[in-house]
Amino acid sequence: MFDLSAIGIGYGSLLMLVMMIALLLTGMQLAFVTGFVALFFTLGWFGIDALPLVTSRLYSFVDGYIFLAVPMFVLMAALLDRSGIAHDLFEAMKVFGKRLRGGVAVQTLLVAVVLASMSGVIGGETVLLGILALPQMLRLGYNRKLAIGVTCAGGALGTMLPPSIVLIIYGLTASVSIGDLFKASFLPAFILAIFYILYVLIRCKMDPSLAPLPTAEELEADAENQPNFFKALFFPLLSVAVVLGSIYSGIASVTEASALGVVGIIISTWIRKELNFAMLKDAAIATMKTCGMIMWIGIGASALVGVYNLMGGIEFVEVTILSLSGGDAMTTLLIMMLILLVLGMFLDWVGVALLTMPIFVPIITGLGMDPIWFGVVFCLNMQVSFLSPPFGPAAFYLKSVAPKDISLGEIFSALVPFICLQVLTLGLVIMFPVLALWWQ
Repeated sequence: MFDLSAIGIGYGSLLMLVMMIALLLTGMQLAFVTGFVALFFTLGWFGIDALPLVTSRLYSFVDGYIFLAVPMFVLMAALLDRSGIAHDLFEAMKVFGKRLRGGVAVQTLLVAVVLASMSGVIGGETVLLGILALPQMLRLGYNRKLAIGVTCAGGALGTMLPPSIVLIIYGLTASVSIGDLFKASFLPAFILAIFYILYVLIRCKMDPSLAPLPTAEELEADAENQPNFFKALFFPLLSVAVVLGSIYSGIASVTEASALGVVGIIISTWIRKELNFAMLKDAAIATMKTCGMIMWIGIGASALVGVYNLMGGIEFVEVTILSLSGGDAMTTLLIMMLILLVLGMFLDWVGVALLTMPIFVPIITGLGMDPIWFGVVFCLNMQVSFLSPPFGPAAFYLKSVAPKDISLGEIFSALVPFICLQVLTLGLVIMFPVLALWWQ
């Protein structure tokens, strides 16, 4: 039987990294890569008697009561995707957006904020906006890159805005209050959305050709076809108020609020006469697929981190990072940000969170920094990776519903200014932690 422990933790860490990269390049899913590597190192480092360590990790990730919030919010997003709530919301706000230069782009961002505050699931908003908003802006003569960038960046706001699934997974991994994370992320997410809106308005002011105003005939036609504003606005705003209001007021926990949100969406679709068995079935299947992916990645990653911890890996990484930074807190943080940015270009955010946070959070707290603030910083970092090439998921989500003549290269180039705004917001939160900790 081979004994991997003889090579030492340094070479062991390098071998673990090389194995993961090699297996990922074969096309193997991250959940199976982490699980296989965890099993390999358990046998090679500790022997067959340590196998119960891996099996015990199967339950450690999913036995928390708070984890129930994840499928609930995913189900909310699935129901929202299959109802006409988002469509009616967009149509109602279009009446006001058309009268302002760049207004439909601003309206798209505002709808994105509301949709993100209803579900907290990334990807669904990007697809919805790609179906609703992008064709509308292109038809009105908006600049292609501006329309693409607004749609894609707006859809990614679900990473930051409560009830973000990213925040929930971070809270589970870092063992911090998810309610506090929701409070901390609200202002930075609001600032980022404001930056997007200001960018659109300033660019359209400087170059009016980017966003032509509608003709008098088009405005007159819209005036004759007014949507039902009560039906369009009441249900989305009520859903946001129920979910976030119950959490912030302390009436309900995050898990209880997620259940209230699901009930609210179901009642809304029933009142709108959209609720049927086929819709519930499709939403349930989509929820199981998404949650299954998250759970398997979580099981594999938690097993790998558990084995690596027993190998002495977490202490090794801590010593390595602190030696590179000279013990300086800000330099240490910047090294972590660089690692997260690189990993985020190649791995799903779930894998990045579950693989790195058990290592990074103890270092952060050891340096006297707030783990709640670091959670917001982490989410902003994932915002950047969500748009960044070569594997920015938001670009691929949008490509799946965009007109065929829009290439991935055009989508990524359209996202450059929005990535810069994300980095700016990230820098502000790092420099001024009070932006995340204002509520304390």
